[in-house]
Amino acid sequence: MTTTSFETDYVIVGGGSAGCTLAARLSEDSATSVTLLEAGGRDWNPWIHVPIGYGKTIVDPSLNWRYETEKGAEIADRPMYWARGKVLGGSSSINGLLYVRGQAGDYDHWRQLGNAGWSYEDVLPYFKKAENQENGADEFHGDDGPLAVSNLRERNPLCDAFIDSAVEAGIPRNDDFNGANQEGIGYYQITTRNARRCSAAVAYLHPASKRPNLRVVTKAAAEKIIFEGTKAVGVQYEQGGRSVIVRARREVILSAGSIASPQLLMLSGVGPAAHLAEFGIPVVADVAGVGENLQDHYGAIITYKSRLPLTVNDIMTSPVRQVKAGLEYLLFRKGPLTISAAQVGAFVKSGPQATTPDIQFLFQTFSHDEYDAGLHKFSGFANVVCPVRPESRGTLKLRSASAKDSPSMQPNYLAAEADRRILVDAMKISRKVAERAAIRSHIVAEYSPGPQVQSDDELLAYARETGLSIAHQVGTCKMGQDAMAVVDETLKVRGVQNLRVVDASIMPTLVSGNTNAPTIMIAEKAADMIRRQSL
Repeated sequence: MTTTSFETDYVIVGGGSAGCTLAARLSEDSATSVTLLEAGGRDWNPWIHVPIGYGKTIVDPSLNWRYETEKGAEIADRPMYWARGKVLGGSSSINGLLYVRGQAGDYDHWRQLGNAGWSYEDVLPYFKKAENQENGADEFHGDDGPLAVSNLRERNPLCDAFIDSAVEAGIPRNDDFNGANQEGIGYYQITTRNARRCSAAVAYLHPASKRPNLRVVTKAAAEKIIFEGTKAVGVQYEQGGRSVIVRARREVILSAGSIASPQLLMLSGVGPAAHLAEFGIPVVADVAGVGENLQDHYGAIITYKSRLPLTVNDIMTSPVRQVKAGLEYLLFRKGPLTISAAQVGAFVKSGPQATTPDIQFLFQTFSHDEYDAGLHKFSGFANVVCPVRPESRGTLKLRSASAKDSPSMQPNYLAAEADRRILVDAMKISRKVAERAAIRSHIVAEYSPGPQVQSDDELLAYARETGLSIAHQVGTCKMGQDAMAVVDETLKVRGVQNLRVVDASIMPTLVSGNTNAPTIMIAEKAADMIRRQSL
């Protein structure tokens, strides 16, 4: 049975990084009513809030959509596992906690594509507005925003040795990837406060949740946008076995992410007309770019066996060390349970042809193969390397006319020759670092790909067969001026009224690094644009 339950000024679909930010900012105006719909539940699971808990949440079906892509021709005919958050906070509640903005040139490029107001100079104030930087405010950082950005509390000797070896190999030291220059190696900063995860829900939504003009509805799976002609007037969602319609007096805003936002658009009649016709979906607006331009970071893992039992693997295979680590965290908020998915990062150039860094390192004091298999049983650590501005483009399409069926996703990893070349270069540079004395003294042997893999062709074959998604899917509702653009520079969906998309799917190109901080920035900027329009 379908019922019209209530009206509100704004309906936001998706309680992830963007949705939580938007809901909190728009509800600051007490005269404005905001409803946030989240398909998952509340963020009550304790593993969400312990930093190292991502090791559990990344495979937990109660918190994670656990998407699987189509098989990829260039990745040994494998499907790829995509972890995406199904809980308040979205993927910011299950991610690896890294705070990385990308390069100034990423945003200047967005502006050059015709997106006025999205240059680095334009977006920097929104990064600063969001940020509560432990090291204090300066030209690049803010210290009074909701999102806590902290230094790592756990400094493993392996990390220092890797940094020292990289510097010896010619990579400059950089203590702030989000400052004047991204290039170099150093420790990542992470989104924690007092050694607890600072998700978008913790940073933005929880402080706003007692406002009478903000309604948060969980376990509310959006089914379609309701249109009157080409005007979005509400959202139909399913909760507890019944369909409910919430009407929007001002706007419907999709913040469901790079997978669900384009899917919901197409289910609602906004997308490529020929594709919608395959499923008998009436066309509201023929927008060819919905589901196109899919981009993600694809990484290869170089794994080492450690000479000393300094790794997280060693802790997880020892009940005594597990108890010690747990007590250290509970009593002092220190120790290995405070770490992020990678502790040391580097942004390096693949060669003289690169004008800015085109490779990212994610150095980890643990090692694993498939996520579901858990950590290796030996002392191990790893470096994940990936090209940061991939040229490969994929697609997202419907499987059916039901929101219950996940879409068909084909990322086309490594389809572009440049991506293959840069990935091989990245592995070779990582190996050169591992040959230097400081980290070499900790290495028993390279476990994978192993010393038998040497040529470029062998390295590429290894990367094809074992590489993984870094879970940075973007671009499927891209912002722009060309025929494949889905939203304009104000994030309004083309061909319809009162409908915006505000999440990572609007990125025309993938930023040079992790995507959580840029997604929150997008929502901060969108909130300002929406408020200005309503004045």
